[in-house]
Amino acid sequence: MSNSIPALTQPEFSVPVNNQQPSKAGTGGFADLLRGAIGETETLQKSAQEQVSTLLNGTGQDVHSAMIGVEKADLSFQLMMQVRNKIVQAYQEISRMNF
Repeated sequence: MSNSIPALTQPEFSVPVNNQQPSKAGTGGFADLLRGAIGETETLQKSAQEQVSTLLNGTGQDVHSAMIGVEKADLSFQLMMQVRNKIVQAYQEISRMNF
């Protein structure tokens, strides 16, 4: 019995040449990537909130779907918090460097 693991796709980045800025194909860079991730987290949280409220009103789906939505939103939020922590940590490390 062999379970195949799907290959992870890597975003296409260009390699900087002669002091040019690296860019991701089709986007503006790291800031846009973060904005997109934050927007996706916000969307998941709104969706989870709607699922829970419709469940409480009696017009929603089953409890399982609502719980899955809540867990997706929670995991997404936890990931964004870890990314934020790493960014703050990197900033603090750079600010401690002597130039």
